[in-house]
Amino acid sequence: MTHVRTLSALPLLAALGLAACRTSSAVPCASADRWVDLTHAFDEDTVYWPTAEGFRFEVVFDGQTEKGYHYSANQFACAEHGGTHLDAPIHFDADGWTAEVIPVDRFEGPAAVVDVSARALADPDYLVTTDDLVAWEAEHGRLPEGAILLLHTGYGRYWPDRVKYMGTDARGEAAVADLHFPGLAPEAAAWLVREHVVDAVGLDTPSIDHGQSTLFEAHRHLAAANVLIFENVKGADRLPATGAWVVALPMKIRGGSGGPLRILALLPG
Repeated sequence: MTHVRTLSALPLLAALGLAACRTSSAVPCASADRWVDLTHAFDEDTVYWPTAEGFRFEVVFDGQTEKGYHYSANQFACAEHGGTHLDAPIHFDADGWTAEVIPVDRFEGPAAVVDVSARALADPDYLVTTDDLVAWEAEHGRLPEGAILLLHTGYGRYWPDRVKYMGTDARGEAAVADLHFPGLAPEAAAWLVREHVVDAVGLDTPSIDHGQSTLFEAHRHLAAANVLIFENVKGADRLPATGAWVVALPMKIRGGSGGPLRILALLPG
């Protein structure tokens, strides 16, 4: 099936409204309690793939300068793929977008939240199926074009306990075989890109492919269609199934296959 993306004026109007509300009392602003932060903070407990180095944070200076004013500066280092982060399409497709060339309109859109937590929490190797997505559409209507699809598995409650969250706290290549967490079935990923036009798919586990995957087929299906992937998303259970608006801005790394992501949702109201 061939899809043609149609652009909506809504994101532009929303952006203009947000800018105007900062400078004019005549334009209402969204209250703080309508914004949901879907991002885990980066620190020494941040979860990374067993083969990746963890987040490193170093204080360069923090205190009073000799001239009498306060100054604070730090430096950090991290792998692209850890914590709440973007998988750019190049991560699993040689012709896919790198992080810095992704069109900015792909970073925002209507949220569609599919709750599979009851099944996923009962089975750490659970695969979100096409039937799960079809059942969601039967209840809530067709996935909107340009949607950011969020899969709520319930595993965010375990962060940052690596054993509960991903099956093991061991490090190194050998630990990969012991990973257990839910993901998106390859057939469901293929169905998404064949039947829909979604901008991104995110979930509250370390990978869009379940922990026992060895071929990473969900990644490959989505990447080949330039669908963005957001991993280690926090708190999707605080969003309604429909009606929220997501803004997800990653670090703009030239040539990057991903990077740290700040993802927010604006609740309807």
